[in-house]
Amino acid sequence: MAKKRTGLGKGLSALIPDQPINNDNIDNKASIEEIDITFIEPNKEQPRREFNSVKLNELAESIKIHGVIQPIIVRKKEEGYELIAGERRWRASKQAGLKRIPCIIREIEQLDSTKIALIENIQRENLNPIEEALAYKSLVEKHELTQEKISEIVGKSRSYITNLLRLLNLDKRVIGLIMKGEITSGHGRTLLAVENKEVQYKLAKSIIEKSLSVRETEKLVKNLSENKKNKNKKDNSVDDPIISGIEESLRKTLGTKVKIVKGRKKSKIEIEYYSEEDLDRILDVLSIN
Repeated sequence: MAKKRTGLGKGLSALIPDQPINNDNIDNKASIEEIDITFIEPNKEQPRREFNSVKLNELAESIKIHGVIQPIIVRKKEEGYELIAGERRWRASKQAGLKRIPCIIREIEQLDSTKIALIENIQRENLNPIEEALAYKSLVEKHELTQEKISEIVGKSRSYITNLLRLLNLDKRVIGLIMKGEITSGHGRTLLAVENKEVQYKLAKSIIEKSLSVRETEKLVKNLSENKKNKNKKDNSVDDPIISGIEESLRKTLGTKVKIVKGRKKSKIEIEYYSEEDLDRILDVLSIN
């Protein structure tokens, strides 16, 4: 008997009750058929973008010895079949030279097939964080599932799902590094605090080159932010001797403190006064009254 899984939420039964689709919960009505492996094509909405060649080879070798222990799940099309779940087993079976593969055939519409394929793969496959985020994005945007519903189905907190979706806002090159496993999703979440995409990418390369931990990356980003604030303060201070001379001239003319605040796009002159009478005096000097 297969071991009972825990921590996976309500799973696919939340979407398709009375239609179990995994081998741990196959009812007596589910028939398993041997189908020509060339008649089956992968689901275009499969969330996995990369298949580990080493692990695929290991699975293929296991299939050569033991066969396909767990059937894949397919749906009938006008011509042939489309995979709903089990693409790794299907690929490994082809690699192992199998001509036919055990399948459970489900009569499911395309839309439901896509949702089931996404959720099945989220629950069962070891997706990288970006693949998982893209699967959640598809469920939200294409299939109008709320994050709360997804959380209920896959047994993960809404904050976990939200944080993964935020990774898709990173620079595309940084996203690629996460997909390849060169930096972690923790690094990616830290880099989200950096608005400039080019800086994000440079920091990501620095993380790889220096083997920085997430904590070290947090410190790096914090220092970068503080340096930026200090630079902005410095930019706003007046060190230009010409500006300083103008300030001094205005102070003597107006008889009060004058400060020129220099900004990136616009600057301003601050004139201090200490009473209504003082303001009237300054306006007189400026010939405004």
